[in-house]
Amino acid sequence: MMTKTLFAMIAAGGLLIAGAPAHAQGAKPDGAKPAPTATPAKKDDKQTEKKDEKKTEKAALGETAPSFELTDTDGKTIKLSDYKDKIVVLQWFNPECPHVVKHYGKASTFNDLHKDFSGKGVVFLAVNSGAPGKQGAGKDLNAKYKKDWSMPYSIMLDEKGTVGKAYGATTTPHMYIIGKDGKLAYKGAIDNNKALDAKDYKNYVRQALDQIIKGETVTEPETRSYGCSVKYAN
Repeated sequence: MMTKTLFAMIAAGGLLIAGAPAHAQGAKPDGAKPAPTATPAKKDDKQTEKKDEKKTEKAALGETAPSFELTDTDGKTIKLSDYKDKIVVLQWFNPECPHVVKHYGKASTFNDLHKDFSGKGVVFLAVNSGAPGKQGAGKDLNAKYKKDWSMPYSIMLDEKGTVGKAYGATTTPHMYIIGKDGKLAYKGAIDNNKALDAKDYKNYVRQALDQIIKGETVTEPETRSYGCSVKYAN
C-alpha cells in the first residue's frame, strides 16, 4: 500500500518538475501584460539646435535679402522696400553692449561711415532685436542713446526677433550690406579691430561699400562677426 502511495507521490512530483521549466523559458501566465516597448533614444539636443539655426539663417550671400517692416524709436514705420535702388547697410545694435559702445564712444566708426557714404546713395539703419527686459532693449533707452551719440539714422525695434533671425544676426554689431539689386553683398564684422588695437586696421564695411559703388566685386563678402550676443527672447 505504501509502495503504491510512494509511486503516486513520485509521479505527481515528476509532473510538477516537468511543468517548472515552462515559466523558466518565458511562458506568460494568463492575463500577463506584454513587456513595454523601449522608447527610442532622442536625438542629440545640440545637433537639433544646429539644424534649427541653419533653417533660421535665410540671408545668403548673392540672394535677395529678407524683406522687413519695423518701427523705429521715433514711431516711424520703415520697410526695406522703401529703399529700392539704394545700397542699404544694416547694423545689429545694442546700446549697452561694450562692442557697440566703443564704436560710438571711443571711436566714431558708424557715424563716420554715414558721413562718407550717405551722399553716395547708401542708407544706414540700425536694428535692435533685443526682447523686452533684455540688455539694451526698449524704445526709450534706444531713443536716448540715439540722441546722446548723435546717430543720424534710425534705430528700428525688432523685439520679437523675427528680422534678426531671418538675417541670422548673432552679435552686436553684426553687419549686412544689401546692394541696389536687393541682394545681400556682405555680412559679418564691422572691422578687424575687436580690441581697438589692430596693427593693420581694416574696416570691412567701408571696403565693401567702396567696391560696390565702383561696380567691383566685393573681395571679402563674408567675415566672422564679433561682439555681444543678440538678446533674443527665450
